[in-house]
Amino acid sequence: MQSARIANLLERRPVGERVLVNGWVRTRRDSKAGLSFLELNDGSCLQNLQAIAESTLPNYKDEILKLTPGSSVRVEGTVTESPGKGQSIEVRAESVHVYGFSDPSFPLQKKHHTFEFLRTIAHLRPRTNSLGAVFRVRSALAQAVHEYFRGKGFYYIHAPIITGSDAEGAGQMFQVTTLDVGSPPRADGAVDYKQDFFAQKTHLTVSGQLEAEIFAMALGNVYTFGPTFRAENSNTARHLAEFWMIEPEMAFTDLDGNAAVAEDFLKSVVKMALERCEADIAFLDQRVAPGLRANLEQVAGTPFERMTYSEAVDRLKRSGQAFEHPVEWGLPLQTDHERWLTETDLKKPVILTDYPKDIAAFYMRLNDDNKTVRAMDVLVPQIGEIIGGSQREERYDVLVERIKARGMKVEDYEWYLELRKYGTAPHAGFGLGFERLVLFCTGMANIRDVIPCPRTPGHAEF
Repeated sequence: MQSARIANLLERRPVGERVLVNGWVRTRRDSKAGLSFLELNDGSCLQNLQAIAESTLPNYKDEILKLTPGSSVRVEGTVTESPGKGQSIEVRAESVHVYGFSDPSFPLQKKHHTFEFLRTIAHLRPRTNSLGAVFRVRSALAQAVHEYFRGKGFYYIHAPIITGSDAEGAGQMFQVTTLDVGSPPRADGAVDYKQDFFAQKTHLTVSGQLEAEIFAMALGNVYTFGPTFRAENSNTARHLAEFWMIEPEMAFTDLDGNAAVAEDFLKSVVKMALERCEADIAFLDQRVAPGLRANLEQVAGTPFERMTYSEAVDRLKRSGQAFEHPVEWGLPLQTDHERWLTETDLKKPVILTDYPKDIAAFYMRLNDDNKTVRAMDVLVPQIGEIIGGSQREERYDVLVERIKARGMKVEDYEWYLELRKYGTAPHAGFGLGFERLVLFCTGMANIRDVIPCPRTPGHAEF
């Protein structure tokens, strides 16, 4: 008999059908009438399925009465309507096979644990209701990303993880080398990377954008969706050393077209999450982040406000608010500024454009004022910036000067410059940190709680 997933059984309600169910015991309670009630969960949904085991089963005393939370079992039996509160069906067990008993030290026997505690047992935390809901939402969002871009005619590109280019120009990258770090070969007093595996200095990528631009200049509209890495020694609730990025690039597109795609994309994937993860989002709304559903529905159904960075700075200065960080033209906006704009002032998502060039990446198209660039950030309530992007600098000479102004080596970007040398065209794109999207759609407060295996300074256990 083929095993059935609990989510499918609860949806179909096949009363009278014999089924086989695998799962983990959440609770076991026994009655004086010689019955044991097993609450089973197999991870397919938030709700448990009750299995009723009678004392007449041959392994009732030796095994079933020894089942504790965390034990794994296989139950065969018949689906019946349940008279119990909060459940429509249950399974009358004809056999219960124990795959593995759970040691009494199993740390998830209590119903309520802090997220801080769960981070100390990250290998077990997906078995909790909250984290199970989070990772089902994460899975649905990942599928929604691919569905959206496929429906819009984008091609999926696998950007390299090992790169010789620094897409951000910030230098906070993990180095990849096969050289003896204790005694590397040297030439002219410096490390001789020509003797390294790739014959040059290489790192783990911080972005797939530059490589995506290669394919946008050939295939038109493309996107990457993969792991990226940043060696930033930050222990905040918003930073990870390893995270996933979604980065579309579009040929023959300007900043306005870029912003339109970013808004449509964000609305679409949020709407898909609301439709496909209704029970999980309802649980998170009730137990983790009250107002979550309303927040998501607002983003999915409200036109985004658009304004320039300069206009936003003026609004912030006139607000009379005592912000944690100073507000001055030329300084980056901080999360408290972004949340005030979206939650207090405009009460809706905002797309900010035309940032000062001195706080922008080298590849962003310079405006005619020579002060600002064709950059954009998409801000949403509770999170602040969730998307960052720009129209890319397509002019060869201007891009060379931007690279030099940042103190970067032009020769390191010859291939990137050649995209402007051979048939340059206007193009644009954006990046969305996938974990930020999952944070927004689950209401979780710490980014470490929305990635399966968080990598942060000092932590890489498994």
